[in-house]
Amino acid sequence: MAKPRFTVSELAGLLGAETVVSNHLIDGIGTLESATEHQLSFLHSGRYQQHLSVSQAGAVLVRPEHRDDVSSIALVVADPYIAYAHATALFCEQQAESVISPLAVISDSAVIGERVAIGPHTMVDARSVIGAGVKVGANSVIGPDCVIGENTRIAANVTLYNKTVIGANCVIHSGAVIGADGFGFANNQGEWLKIYQLGGVRLGDRVEVGANTTIDRGALDDTVIGHGVILDNQIQVGHNVNIGDNTAIAACSAIAGSTRIGKNCTIAGACGIAGHLSIADGTHITAMTMVSKSILEAGAFSSGTVMEPHQQWKRNAVRFRHLDELSRRVKSLEKFVKQHTEGQPE
Repeated sequence: MAKPRFTVSELAGLLGAETVVSNHLIDGIGTLESATEHQLSFLHSGRYQQHLSVSQAGAVLVRPEHRDDVSSIALVVADPYIAYAHATALFCEQQAESVISPLAVISDSAVIGERVAIGPHTMVDARSVIGAGVKVGANSVIGPDCVIGENTRIAANVTLYNKTVIGANCVIHSGAVIGADGFGFANNQGEWLKIYQLGGVRLGDRVEVGANTTIDRGALDDTVIGHGVILDNQIQVGHNVNIGDNTAIAACSAIAGSTRIGKNCTIAGACGIAGHLSIADGTHITAMTMVSKSILEAGAFSSGTVMEPHQQWKRNAVRFRHLDELSRRVKSLEKFVKQHTEGQPE
């Protein structure tokens, strides 16, 4: 596949910039410091403004107030970072050709759409439906009765268990496992009895699932991931979890079963969310927070302690153990003061 190349004029039209007449060719993207004469760059933060006048970039995405600071060609847009995001799609070279490898194993009852690419040693099981324009990498497994929406890209070594439904324009990265059994067991006089998971997993449109992230199937109803959700690497989503549209979750967070997370939430890295909770739309949870009760009104929430010198941390850890005792002493003192001041003139 040929490397993507655009004239500056073409880029202006594609990225919604003010009209520029130039046949100068751009074939990649770089930072202001590293970009070459045939690369596009952008200024998003004022702290990098000093690099504008010396950057070797062939064209730079800037806001109107910075057009005269560019040493090459200014592409003036309302938001350079959003324009840069759109530009990355133009220069992405990960699109596979629409070829089904002769080494792929595809069930006779599977339905394969037009312009589909399937890599070698990938298996598509019975009754699964692969939409038009879907790309599936090598060594992936599409279990029975799965549905994959149009133009979704599934990387190598992905596993979709049976009854997994994925919407259109999704990205599933390598190592992801979608639809494994939820952690369901009943304790029968000390022995764990498996509860077989009979639900599935449903992903909306434009969902991105990071590398080695796992999404468990529902026990009875489906686990549901809304439209536009982005999940980073190594996230665990338990059975029957429901994540609302456009929520973003960073790496190494874990969500226990049957919790409902609202729309437009952000959950930072290494958070733990207990099961059977509800989290309101628009909630923001900072890194390493343990959520143990429902959040019914949107806001920002934290529980992880910040870094401090080790010796100071040890002293504070010792004091933390005395908080309960301290609380009782304060209540006792408050009671004592109240008993000895009632009725006295102020």
